Amino acid sequence: MKMHRLARVAEAIREVASETILYEVRDPRVKLVTVTRAEVSGDLQHAKVYVSVMGTEKEQKLTLNGLRHAAGFIQSKLAQRLQTRFTPVVQFVLDQGVKKSIEMTRLINEALGQSKPDEANPEAEARSADGATEEDPAES
Repeated sequence: MKMHRLARVAEAIREVASETILYEVRDPRVKLVTVTRAEVSGDLQHAKVYVSVMGTEKEQKLTLNGLRHAAGFIQSKLAQRLQTRFTPVVQFVLDQGVKKSIEMTRLINEALGQSKPDEANPEAEARSADGATEEDPAES
């Protein structure tokens, strides 16, 4: 199958899943969910929907259980939108990419802060420059 068609179907799945989760799923377990991307198999039989969930590990697992429970409802909304012979079976996967990128940014900022302390804190540099020019009264 052509790659551009798979990309269009994946984008439609992402849109439908996102809108359905945001506006129509009433499960109290499903909250603070962002649909990041969707992948579709070559035969359009299966779709993986990657979601990012804010919260603790326990809240993420609870939300994923709620999404798996609502998968049939989301599939029915998807069937209304797609004009294909088969509706893909939706599977929700926790996307760790957002969490990893935040951790990477934190590590980079930490490394930059350790390597260049003078640039990170210009006030400390100004104070040390002022202190170097003044004479200590104990020395006089």
